[in-house]
Amino acid sequence: MSRVGNPAGYAQTVLTRSFLAHQRRRSSRERATDTFPDRAVADQRDVPLRLTLLEALARLPAKDRAVVVLRYWEDRSIEETADAMHASSAAVRTRCTRALARLRELLGEDLGEYARF
Repeated sequence: MSRVGNPAGYAQTVLTRSFLAHQRRRSSRERATDTFPDRAVADQRDVPLRLTLLEALARLPAKDRAVVVLRYWEDRSIEETADAMHASSAAVRTRCTRALARLRELLGEDLGEYARF
C-alpha cells in the first residue's frame, strides 16, 4: 500500500522519526554526573532581584515578555529574536523599546535598591 493510500501510517512514521530526532539532539546536550554543585543558588543576594524582575515580567503582555526574555535573558540578537517570533527586525526593535519602557514603569524605584555598582 502506498503512502497516499495509508495517511495514518505515514503520519505515524513522521511522528516517530521526529520524536527520535528530537531525542538524539537532546541527549547529545545532556551529561550524566554523580556530583552536585556546592550551592543550590549561586548568589543569595540576587534572589530578591530575580523575584522582582520575574514579577514585573509576568505583568507584561506575552509578546513583550517574549521579546525581553529572548533579547536580554537568552542574549539573542535582534535577527534571532525576529526569527523566533516570526516578525521583522523593525517590529522586534519597536516592541523591545516599548517593553523596556513598560518594565521601567513597573519597577520604578524598586530596582535601584538591588543595583550593585
